[in-house]
Amino acid sequence: MKKYEFAVGFVTGALIIFVTLIQLNVALPLIWLLFLAGPFLVMWMVWSVLIAPVQIDETFEEQWYQDRPYLRREED
Repeated sequence: MKKYEFAVGFVTGALIIFVTLIQLNVALPLIWLLFLAGPFLVMWMVWSVLIAPVQIDETFEEQWYQDRPYLRREED
Protein backbone atom coordinates (compact mmCIF):
# COMPACT_ATOMS: atom_id res chain seq x y z
CA MET A 1 0.00 0.00 0.00
CA LYS A 2 1.23 3.48 -0.80
CA LYS A 3 2.11 5.86 2.01
CA TYR A 4 -0.57 8.41 1.17
CA GLU A 5 -3.26 5.72 0.98
CA PHE A 6 -2.26 4.48 4.43
CA ALA A 7 -2.40 8.05 5.78
CA VAL A 8 -5.89 8.64 4.39
CA GLY A 9 -7.14 5.31 5.73
CA PHE A 10 -5.57 5.79 9.15
CA VAL A 11 -6.95 9.30 9.65
CA THR A 12 -10.39 8.24 8.41
CA GLY A 13 -10.33 5.33 10.85
CA ALA A 14 -9.27 7.62 13.70
CA LEU A 15 -12.20 9.93 12.91
CA ILE A 16 -14.66 7.03 12.89
CA ILE A 17 -13.25 5.75 16.21
CA PHE A 18 -13.44 9.27 17.69
CA VAL A 19 -17.09 9.71 16.75
CA THR A 20 -17.95 6.20 17.97
CA LEU A 21 -16.27 6.79 21.33
CA ILE A 22 -18.26 9.98 21.80
CA GLN A 23 -21.53 8.18 21.12
CA LEU A 24 -20.65 5.32 23.47
CA ASN A 25 -19.68 7.68 26.34
CA VAL A 26 -16.25 6.12 26.72
CA ALA A 27 -13.58 7.59 29.02
CA LEU A 28 -13.27 11.32 28.48
CA PRO A 29 -9.43 11.39 28.54
CA LEU A 30 -9.35 9.02 25.55
CA ILE A 31 -11.77 11.24 23.64
CA TRP A 32 -9.66 14.31 24.47
CA LEU A 33 -6.51 12.51 23.33
CA LEU A 34 -8.03 11.79 19.93
CA PHE A 35 -9.46 15.31 19.75
CA LEU A 36 -6.06 16.90 20.41
CA ALA A 37 -4.27 14.51 18.05
CA GLY A 38 -6.78 15.16 15.24
CA PRO A 39 -5.27 18.34 13.78
CA PHE A 40 -1.80 16.76 13.65
CA LEU A 41 -3.22 13.66 12.00
CA VAL A 42 -4.98 15.80 9.39
CA MET A 43 -1.78 17.78 8.71
CA TRP A 44 0.15 14.52 8.29
CA MET A 45 -2.50 13.21 5.88
CA VAL A 46 -2.50 16.40 3.81
CA TRP A 47 1.29 16.43 3.66
CA SER A 48 1.36 12.76 2.59
CA VAL A 49 -1.15 13.40 -0.19
CA LEU A 50 0.58 16.56 -1.43
CA ILE A 51 4.03 14.99 -1.69
CA ALA A 52 2.76 11.71 -3.19
CA PRO A 53 4.54 10.84 -6.45
CA VAL A 54 1.37 10.63 -8.55
CA GLN A 55 1.76 11.43 -12.24
CA ILE A 56 -1.16 13.30 -13.83
CA ASP A 57 -1.08 13.36 -17.63
CA GLU A 58 -4.10 15.57 -18.31
CA THR A 59 -4.58 19.28 -17.66
CA PHE A 60 -7.78 20.94 -16.44
CA GLU A 61 -8.52 22.12 -19.97
CA GLU A 62 -8.29 18.55 -21.32
CA GLN A 63 -10.15 16.77 -18.53
CA TRP A 64 -11.91 18.66 -15.75
CA TYR A 65 -12.67 15.66 -13.52
CA GLN A 66 -10.42 12.61 -13.24
CA ASP A 67 -13.29 10.24 -12.45
CA ARG A 68 -15.78 11.59 -15.01
CA PRO A 69 -14.07 12.22 -18.36
CA TYR A 70 -17.29 13.17 -20.15
CA LEU A 71 -17.58 16.43 -18.18
CA ARG A 72 -15.75 19.20 -19.96
CA ARG A 73 -15.01 22.65 -18.66
CA GLU A 74 -17.12 25.23 -20.41
CA GLU A 75 -15.23 28.05 -22.09
CA ASP A 76 -16.41 31.52 -21.06
